[in-house]
Amino acid sequence: MSMDTSTRTRTHTWGAPVRPTGDVLRMTGREILQGGIDGRFPAAPIMSTLGFRFVAVGDGLAVFETEHGEHLHNPMGSVHGGYLAAVMDAALGSAVMSRLPAGSTYTTTQLNLNLIRPVFAGTPPLRVTGTALHVGRTTATAEARVVGTEDGKLYAHGTTTCAVFSFPTG
Repeated sequence: MSMDTSTRTRTHTWGAPVRPTGDVLRMTGREILQGGIDGRFPAAPIMSTLGFRFVAVGDGLAVFETEHGEHLHNPMGSVHGGYLAAVMDAALGSAVMSRLPAGSTYTTTQLNLNLIRPVFAGTPPLRVTGTALHVGRTTATAEARVVGTEDGKLYAHGTTTCAVFSFPTG
């Protein structure tokens, strides 16, 4: 076994996050999310940091695709499970957000994951689809699946519970 000791670098940029002021407070969650996909709002900074992108939003639906690589490897040589947790959390929360009325937001209170098979740097992109199951006045739940874009295999699945609340004022 040989060890590659060369150094690699990775640079990314991001736009300032969307602030809940003015017109944004009058937009539904789905309108805000669609604005991100359409480029009217910058992508959430976590997306460029970890390398995933938001590709579709619908009523109770959010779809992301991964751009994973060796920069996300754990000591065992596979993509760290925390990466999949982060992308799944984004899809789950966005599915909930897509059904929220204007002036509302959410935060994850519970995240449950089942990692089915390993992801490696050479694994083709993955599609992460979140679907809202229940969106109420104070709580919401959603489920997500992580599927290979080329092989159709299930890599992970999970659920979330979110707290729903009004944007803080001031």
